[in-house]
Amino acid sequence: MKDLLRTEHLSREDVELILDTAAQFASKPMRSKDALANQTVAIYMTKSSTRTRLASETAVAHLGGTPIFLRGEDLQIGRGETISDTAKVISGFASALIVRTFAQSDVDELGAHATIPVLNGLTDTDHPTQLLADWLTIREVFGNDVSGRKFTYVGDGNNMAHAWLTMGAIMGAHVVVATPSGKWAPDETAIQSARNIASKTGAKLEVVTDPLDAVKDASVVYTDVWMSMGDPEAVRSEKLKALAPFAVTKDLMSKTASDSIFMHCLPAHRGEEVEAEVIDGSKSVVWREAFHRRTTIQAVLYHLVRGELTGN
Repeated sequence: MKDLLRTEHLSREDVELILDTAAQFASKPMRSKDALANQTVAIYMTKSSTRTRLASETAVAHLGGTPIFLRGEDLQIGRGETISDTAKVISGFASALIVRTFAQSDVDELGAHATIPVLNGLTDTDHPTQLLADWLTIREVFGNDVSGRKFTYVGDGNNMAHAWLTMGAIMGAHVVVATPSGKWAPDETAIQSARNIASKTGAKLEVVTDPLDAVKDASVVYTDVWMSMGDPEAVRSEKLKALAPFAVTKDLMSKTASDSIFMHCLPAHRGEEVEAEVIDGSKSVVWREAFHRRTTIQAVLYHLVRGELTGN
């Protein structure tokens, strides 16, 4: 497996290997400080970023490499150079490429034409590195055995909903995604792809429209912002009205398991998708999640450049 372009490309063995290594990087960040010695990693982002940028640059540095940050306007790709030509040029200078952009097809094309590992740092349809950070946080709290536990995502049926269904399928977990019906529901193609994986792993996937039923006895309640980057401002009023019943409140959390936790990929809008009392309360693990963006990206880079991920 040369690249990590989509969550669905990971095998259960890949995920476990990445999480094991990331846990080691959490306690000893510099344990593989020569893995990328005298090498560079290009970090190309057309979307603004706090966690992905900081995590990526720090991960490269902890592996002994030099991160080179590139905005969309920094490259000739913004003036008509093709993605394939860009991929070939970057491959001549860097040992890996991390991409955070809008279209999944752009990341796929970069992976197809680059001779170096390409890592998806976020697209409009997927977010594999976030799910790895989420799952490492879950493993720290609940251990490796998630049998009998229920993991619920509530809110917009966006890239995080897709990635949660997919990772849950890979890990053989019980995942419930609760969103409004219609235009704010998850993409049917993403749902079917996750269900295809679940049919082989024994995972239980549910896509529902009732948030209260979805969180009943859940071990994890997860949400994301309601207005993602790229959403047109013209839909704000309609979208926020449709998503209002899916806000994570103290009352919603009271329906969950006694040892439940609250998770959010951040940034958060207190008073919209989550109450301040929840995200800043005792059940919240959002800062540990954010910390693990570095450990998991570091682990993915470490194993990709060594050719140690097998894919599914």
